[in-house]
Amino acid sequence: MALIEVNMMSQKLLRPVTFTAIIPADKWTEEGNIKEQTFKTLYLLHGGFGNHLDYITGTRIARWAEDNNLAVIMPAGENRFYVDKPEQGEYYGAFVAEELVDVTRRMFPLSRKREDTFIAGLSMGGYGALVNGLKYHERFSWIGAFSPALLNEIILLGEPENNIIELWKPGFYEHALGSLDTLLNSDKDYYYLMSQLIKHEEKIPNIFMAIGTEDFLLEPTRKYYQFLIENEIPVTYKEEPGSHNWEYWDKILADFLEWLPLEELEVGFGSGHVISKTN
Repeated sequence: MALIEVNMMSQKLLRPVTFTAIIPADKWTEEGNIKEQTFKTLYLLHGGFGNHLDYITGTRIARWAEDNNLAVIMPAGENRFYVDKPEQGEYYGAFVAEELVDVTRRMFPLSRKREDTFIAGLSMGGYGALVNGLKYHERFSWIGAFSPALLNEIILLGEPENNIIELWKPGFYEHALGSLDTLLNSDKDYYYLMSQLIKHEEKIPNIFMAIGTEDFLLEPTRKYYQFLIENEIPVTYKEEPGSHNWEYWDKILADFLEWLPLEELEVGFGSGHVISKTN
């Protein structure tokens, strides 16, 4: 397994950006051969106040990526919610779903097939994975949203008791999402995006949603799940004891990887200095 930190100049963001990549490309057989292949890929988005190293320090994703022969790309999100803001000249959604995918496919041996390309995230990253997975449904086939920050209605209500995180000072949402006047019925609105896919009979990615019962984001997550059910959209939904923390996300990330269509490993040696075994 190769763990790589990349600094690149982004055309979409007009500045250097950083991402971490896990590439399980160093595994060899007992005969000493390395199999040339392209990897299924997960674009994994961190939450608010985090960075591109969060999953490395907070979960066992590195080991699981190697065990499942899965490449994982983790960009730095900079509290931007992974959306485009044309009025500010910033295109974080296009960076994640277009530029980052294209650049990493040129850098690494990644599959270019839709069915092998996944996007997921937690909290702010869960929101970003959902809106970009739906907006770029021709590129991503599977979406994972863990404790997703589905805050559109709460933001627009503007009620003090709904200002969930006190650190989010006045102006935070506008800085992250752009003008709130145009938030609904836009490509930042997860209800609108899904409704458009249904209306135009487009391909809808497979969706996995998970939320802890002690999480402050429980109610908006339940509401969106009910919306999907009412519209007969297939969704895997997990609601179980847990809060908005890494203990919960480490567990649910493992569940998500079991849900993805990942391949069984061949027996071989890797940088973990162990033999991987198939069933």
